[in-house]
This record gives sequence, C-alpha cells and structure tokens, in this order.
Amino acid sequence: IFKLEILNILTRFKIFSRVKIFFCIVYSNISFLARLFNFRTFRWMQTMIFAVEKINRDSRLLPNITLGYKIYDSCSSPLHALRTAVELMGGREEESDGTECQGKVPVVIGDGGSTLSLVVAHFLGVFQLPQVSYFSSCACLSNKKAFPAFLRTMPSDFFQVNALAQLVQHFGWTWVGTVAGDDAYGRGGAQIFNDKVTKLGACIGLYEIIPKNHAPAEMARIVQRIGGSGTRVVLVFALEQDAKALFSEALKHNLTGVQWLASEAWITAAILTTPEFHSILQGSMGFAIRRAEIPSLQPFLLRLHPSSFPDDPFVLQFWEEVFRCSLQNGSKGVGSDALRPCNGSEDLASVKSIYSDVSQLRISYNVYKAVYAIAHALDAMLRCVPERGPFPGGACPDTLSIRPWQLLYYLKKVDFINELGEETKFDVNGDPVAMYDLINWQHLASGEVQYATVGRFDEIRIVLLFVVQVPVSVCSSSCPPGTRKAIRPSFPVCCFDCILCAAGEISNQTNAVECATCPPEFWSNLKRDACIPKLVEFLSYGDTMGMALLAVALLGSCATLVIGLVFACKRHTPLVRANNSELSFLILSSLWLCFLCALAFIGQPTAWSCQLRHTAFGIAFCLCLSCILGKTMVVLMAFKATLPGSNAMRWFRPPQLRAVIFLCTAVQVGICGAWLGLAPPFPRRLMTRESARIILLCDMGSTLAFSLVLGYIGLLAAVCFLLAFFARKLPDNFNEAKFITFSMLIFCAVWIAFVPAYVSSPGKYTVAVEVFAILASSYGLLLCIFAPKCYVILLRPEKNTKKHLMGNSMTEKRF
Repeated sequence: IFKLEILNILTRFKIFSRVKIFFCIVYSNISFLARLFNFRTFRWMQTMIFAVEKINRDSRLLPNITLGYKIYDSCSSPLHALRTAVELMGGREEESDGTECQGKVPVVIGDGGSTLSLVVAHFLGVFQLPQVSYFSSCACLSNKKAFPAFLRTMPSDFFQVNALAQLVQHFGWTWVGTVAGDDAYGRGGAQIFNDKVTKLGACIGLYEIIPKNHAPAEMARIVQRIGGSGTRVVLVFALEQDAKALFSEALKHNLTGVQWLASEAWITAAILTTPEFHSILQGSMGFAIRRAEIPSLQPFLLRLHPSSFPDDPFVLQFWEEVFRCSLQNGSKGVGSDALRPCNGSEDLASVKSIYSDVSQLRISYNVYKAVYAIAHALDAMLRCVPERGPFPGGACPDTLSIRPWQLLYYLKKVDFINELGEETKFDVNGDPVAMYDLINWQHLASGEVQYATVGRFDEIRIVLLFVVQVPVSVCSSSCPPGTRKAIRPSFPVCCFDCILCAAGEISNQTNAVECATCPPEFWSNLKRDACIPKLVEFLSYGDTMGMALLAVALLGSCATLVIGLVFACKRHTPLVRANNSELSFLILSSLWLCFLCALAFIGQPTAWSCQLRHTAFGIAFCLCLSCILGKTMVVLMAFKATLPGSNAMRWFRPPQLRAVIFLCTAVQVGICGAWLGLAPPFPRRLMTRESARIILLCDMGSTLAFSLVLGYIGLLAAVCFLLAFFARKLPDNFNEAKFITFSMLIFCAVWIAFVPAYVSSPGKYTVAVEVFAILASSYGLLLCIFAPKCYVILLRPEKNTKKHLMGNSMTEKRF
C-alpha cells in the first residue's frame, strides 16, 4: 500500500495593473491501495477544489482575490512529508506549467494522518507557518507549546475518547478490551481511553497493538487473546487499513459475539462494509464527526471527464478504476485481466461509487470548513483598518507580502457561521467545537450497511436518540442488593465475588462496596437489603416456654390449695394436730404465694411488674422458710425438752413462734423496702448489634440489694437444713425432720445451681431460669413436707391415729 498525500499552498501575486491576488492552497490526503484507487480520499480532494472555486465566485468573500492550489505528495512517509515542507518554506517548490502562483507558502492544509502531521507541525511551528488539518485527531496535537501553528477542523481524540468512555459507562460495561494501531493516533487515543474508563470504575481486559506490517502470527495472537479475555466489548482505535487487517484475521478464527467499538477513523469506512464482514461487524458502534450536506457538491463531483482534464493524472487513473477500462491505445493486463479500452462515452452518474456518494459527508465537510476558515482569515486580514490593526502600533499586515505568523493570528480569531448554519471557530488549543454522531451499523435486507445515527455527543454528554440492544460485558456479574463486592486477589478491581452481608448489615444498592450497619433498634431482613425493626423478646404467655411455666405454676398453686383443703377437712385428725396446723397452713399460704409470684415473671416487663416480681418472691420465700424454721425448731426442741429439768419448751410456744416468724420476715421486708426506695428494679431494653432481638427485661436496679435478698433466703434455708439434719434421727414413728431435711436439700441445690445458670442464660431464658428455680424449690418444699402427710391422710387412714403416731415413743408431744 502506498499513500499519496497532498499539501495545500497559499500565495499571492499581482496581474496587470488591477489588483487580483492569487493564492495557492496545498491540500493533502489522497490514497491508492495497490491497483485500487481510493475514491473516498479523491472525493476529499475534489471537495477542496469545489470550496476554492466556490469562494472565487463569491463576490462578498475575498473580492478581487483568486485562490489557487498546488497538490503535493507526502507518500505516507514522514521523511518525504518533511522534505516537502522544507521545500515549501524555502520557496523552491517546483512550478507547474502555466501556474500563476508565486512566492513563499503562507498556509498549509494537511496532513490527513496524525503521524505525518506531527512531523510537519514540529517543523512548521518553528516558523509560525499555519497548518490546518482536516483529519488529524491525535490529542497530542493540542499541545500549543509543541505545535504553536497547528489548527484543525477535526475534533481532538480527547473529545472522542471522552464520548466513548461515557458510552461504556452508560451501558454498564466494566470489562473492556482495547486494540490500537501502531501510530500516534492509535496509541494516543487508546491510552486516553484506558485512563478515562479506569477512572470511571471499568477495567481493561486486554490492550493490544496492531503491528504496521500486519504480521500473520501477531494478528492471530491478538485475535486469540480477544477470544480468551472474556470481554465482549472491544474498542478498535486504529486506521481503517489496520482495522481491516484485524477483522480479516477475526473472520479466519470465527470470532463472533463481540461488540466492536469503533474510532471515527473506520466507523464509516466503506472497505469494511463488504458482505464478508457482516457476520462479525453487525451492530458495531462508534462516534463519527457530524455529518453534513454540502449543496451542489455532487454535480461538481460528476463533472469529471478525461477530455476535460487531459493533463490531470488523478482524473485519468480515477476514470480507469471506476469503469475498469483503459484510456491507453492498448488494453492493460494480460488474458482474463485485460481491460477494455475506454471510448469516452462512459457516464459517471450511472456508476454507484463511494466517490459520488454524498450521503455521508464527514471528512469532506472538514475539508470544506478548512478552506473556508482560511478564506475568512484572509478576508479579515484584508479588511484591516490602518492604525487599528492588531499588531504593535495598530499596524495592519502587508497584504502584498503575507507573513505566515500574521495569517496565523487571524486564523486563531476566525469565528463565522457558514451557509449550513454551523459555527466554525478554534479554541485556545486550535481545536474546533467537538460534535459527534453515534453510529450503529445496521445491515439491511438488501445486504447493504446502514449507518444509523442513534445518538449525539456535543463535548459534554451523550444523548441517545434510539434504544440500542447491546451485550453485557463484565468480569463479574453485578452484586445484587444484600451483598457486597469482595475483590479477588491478583485480579483487577472489576473482578470480584459477591458476599452476603453479615447479620445486622444491609446493602440496598447494586455493587455495594461495603454493607451498612442497621441502627440499634433495627435488624437486617433475610435478603439483607433492608433494615426491619428488631423483634422484642420477653418471656410471654404466648411462648411455649411461657405457657409451660404458667401451667406448672398454676398446677402448683392448685395443688397447694388442694393440700390446704385436705388439711382443713382433716384438721381434727391426730396427724394434722401433731404437725401444728397453724404453721402448716401458714407454710401452705406462703407456698401458694410463691407459686403465684412466678406469674409476675411471665409477660411484658413493666415498672410495677419488675418491682413486684422480685420483692414478692423474696418476701414469700422468706415467710415460707421462716415458718419451716419455726417448725424445725419446735420438732427439735420437743424431743430435747423431754430431758429431766428442761423447761426449753416455754420459749417455743405459739406467741414466741409467731414473733420469730415475724422478725425473720421483717428483715426481708426491710431489705426489699430499702431496695424499692433507693434503686428499684425497672424495665430495660437490651439491644446488642450482634443480636436480631431486643431483649425486654427487668434491670435489678441494685445488684447488691438483689444479692442480699437471695443471700438472706439462702441463710434461712441453711439454718433450716442444719436444724433439720440434727433432728433427722429423733425417735418417732413419723419423723417430720427427715422430710424437712430433704426439702431443704432440694431447695439449696436448686438455688446453688440457679446462680451460674442465671448468669449464663441469654435473653428471656434468664427469666425462665429464675421462674424455674422458684417453681422447683416450691415444689420441693410442697412435696417433701406435705406429700407424705397427704398420703397417710388420704390413702393410709389407719396410720392417722394417736397410737400409731406414738408408736414406741417415750411420750406424746403435740406440735
């Protein structure tokens, strides 16, 4: 492949005595691919000629001025392009026969490619000679320190890449591949794109460079890398010939299912719209510079004929390529490749070609704007009013000898609206206003490719005009609400695992980085995407445990009442009379209260229930143990008093026993009174971030007071146990001391086990343990003390006699 580049020159001179200024515009970029003529770039050249002739006919713009042009070939070689620029600067350019252009070149239009423009712009910038490019988009050319004289009508790749990055963000692509051409255009644009999408949170799944020689092994490796990367969206930032080489290799490897993103260099390239590429390029998307319609351009393009331009080598070759004929006397080629001779009757309008297709005027429009920008700069220069000029002392430029730096000044100030209604101007970097069309390749039923405009970009944001179906391209699927992203070690940030939020934490958005902790009174739901109020937990009557404890308590209280009823009915029998019925009824009453006070521990804690449950429990048990203590003392002293000369029983008569019971109970009442007065129990909500429940419980208020209540009960129980233990072997046919000993043993065992169980039990189970201890100890006292008596009273009435009770005893004692 070789590429013929054309540079545009602008010069002027006088003819006769009337001022007629001729300028030569140097234009670039016409390409040939082997034997195939590049009709697209030839159209660009003809568009330049069309703009020049249109300006020359315009009586308002540059009156009495004629623009001329010369075409130079840079041969797609930086060295050749630089040599041409040196010749232009030295004024030694070869004059064509009959040319009217003289003098040095004050402005250059070109080069088309960014790589060649970089070389030429470095050189021309030293001399402040303005250079206007229509197709060089490398963002590096916006550096005015390196390229002070460079301007362009082609937007910088910075804007195109910004639009592509926004497109990636809009469609939610986070795993993107980048393939770039091995030149300033490809490498520069791809690097900016990679940086931008990385800042937006996406990741680059692969980054490859297309070699200029299109080595088959390297191209195959790149295609295999694309197929194995897992990315379904790949940006190809390259010139059309490099893109074609990549897609040709992709066809060989049957690489499908990839959404190709195109740079503006190939998104409207005709060489890729052939049917062979339909299978892989269907749906390709990219930004192209804004399309325009140039009035009267098509008739101008169709004016060409070899007879009208016999000395133009481009026209002759163009004609032969269009009609596949030879203008020479003999046919070209050999055998089947021989071309028929042209007869001159061929009609250019009858042939459908890229050259005459004006439906996609994009780069051609840039050429058109470049010529008009120069014309308006010259017009402003010629209209300069002496002493009001922009140069020192109000000087105006010398129109008889235009200095390039003066023309550059006016070019930078250009700001006009053309006949198409579009504003043309350059910013401080020499760049035009960036406006792009978002193009989507859609294949028609006829087999042709339609460049459908589905959106627009205007330097700031993308506006989609139609809904576009695109694939999903992510390294990892989005984490749904309720989960968070966990980065995989040694992988890019876009590759992650989704981990369910911990209990008590939520995430209510997709791809959450962290889970948020719920407020203290709330807990996460099962999906971990919302905080819901925590369940309030307490030992309620509706719980299975609460109902069971309630049933046991009611059963105990009923059993106590039944035993009391039995004792009341049999109060005149020897067994009841021998056990001091007054103390027995008092013990039964206190046990009944113990069973009932267990009910205060069930249900939602309130201020009064918290105060009642502990004080009632402490006083009821203290009363019960005080009565048992009195009974035990009577049993013990009854047998001790049988010794000769003993009068101890006078201290254990009913009044004295009542006083002992009252005093023992009064101590507990005093402790509970002080407790209620100084630091009473109160309901408290226990909320921990580790629990899904709010535990509603009674705070003791004073741990010391609670400990004193339990300690005093424990003291009374210990004293009862010791006294009963000493009296367990006293001679009697029905020794009640043994049963009291067993009851106290059970009582002490229950409450000793209660302490560690109470401390270690969580939530409502703490209250359940306390209720269980109350019920267990109450049942222990009830059954051990009264069950044997009821057995005898109800089932063995023959033993309920004085004779049986006396047995072999020495004496009868009534208790």
